Amino acid sequence: MNKIIELVDKCEKDVEKEFKKAEKICEYNSNKVLKAFQDNGVSEVDFGSTTGYGYGDIGREKIEKVFAQVLGAEDCLVRTQFISGTHALTVALFAFLRPGDTMLSINGKPYDTLDEVIGITENKSSLKSFGVNYEQIELEDNDFDYEKIQERLQKSKVKLIEIQRSKGYAIRESITLDKVERVIKAIRKIDKEVIIMIDNCYCEFVGTREPLEVGADVIVGSLIKNLGGGMAPNGAYIAGRKDLVELAAERLTVPGEGREVGPTLGINRQFLLGLFLAPSVVKASIKTAILTSKVLEELGYEVMPKYDDPRADIVQTIKFCDREKLIVYCQGIQKGSPIDSNVLAEPSDMPGYDDQVIMASGSFTQGSSIELSCDAPLREPYVAFQQGALTYEYGKLGLVQALTYCIEKDENFFLNK
Repeated sequence: MNKIIELVDKCEKDVEKEFKKAEKICEYNSNKVLKAFQDNGVSEVDFGSTTGYGYGDIGREKIEKVFAQVLGAEDCLVRTQFISGTHALTVALFAFLRPGDTMLSINGKPYDTLDEVIGITENKSSLKSFGVNYEQIELEDNDFDYEKIQERLQKSKVKLIEIQRSKGYAIRESITLDKVERVIKAIRKIDKEVIIMIDNCYCEFVGTREPLEVGADVIVGSLIKNLGGGMAPNGAYIAGRKDLVELAAERLTVPGEGREVGPTLGINRQFLLGLFLAPSVVKASIKTAILTSKVLEELGYEVMPKYDDPRADIVQTIKFCDREKLIVYCQGIQKGSPIDSNVLAEPSDMPGYDDQVIMASGSFTQGSSIELSCDAPLREPYVAFQQGALTYEYGKLGLVQALTYCIEKDENFFLNK
């Protein structure tokens, strides 16, 4: 274990410059959040809640105004009734698309859990089953294929363009906001009416701007990821143009009632506290990812992004090219967690995924990926997707304990000895 600690401490010194960048971004975003709280007059009474229909929930209304300001949105829907980011994305897609419309993904196939939502994998309740058409354009060298996008938009009407910034389970770079900004400008030269929707999961507060500030119409994210700050017990948001947010509200609840209903059931304080802490928690996640990238690269593994690459999300990938090494690493992360550290993570079938998946998540909130976690589909080239850490110190300790477990289970785990 001493050898591992020495390596981690050495790598920590090597990445100090990148740590300072993350700290500056955190300071900027903290100021943005504080100003939104102050501008909207958040008070203790906003911690109250409603039951039943949820009429007249002033705390809920205040939360949505604060989120809207932070994200640069005209309006925002922040609800505990969203069970996940995938659910919020599904609500948005069913709200904006009608039979005969075409949805176009310009970064290849979206995240696995949307396969049945869209109809890529057959499902009787998919968009496809309701007559919505789906097309996709693959990325070219980790950037958008501008030529194919232009050709497709000039061919016939597209109702909605979807961009997923985070890599999901794809082996590619996550998409920086600079790239998003460039492609939106290119799209608007051809079609000023197409809805541009961004899946912003894992990406909030990684930089100093959000997609709505560079021309996106609507963004969607999860509160058990970045903006929940480790405090939100569930929930998600849809933010952007007011007319689109209203459509989403009526799809989440019912036409005619929309955003006026939806009880908060005692979690207003957690949503507000989570958002307040989010810049610092995202910083901790980024610093943990930077350290992990440097350490695993030193050990001989291919990592993406490298420790000093620009980051678009909190996700760190490690390519193991070996099924057993992948499983052992995920088990190690579980062992380094505060909750269920005695549990042995094993691959299993999961709803929404075609491959078996191993998920290490010893978290206070089930499925939370702003807490230190690591998961992977069991398919070649056996890549682990690690994210989160509520504090950098816990992230570092989790990494040390994970590597200690790995070398105990596999003496050849360190490729570079």
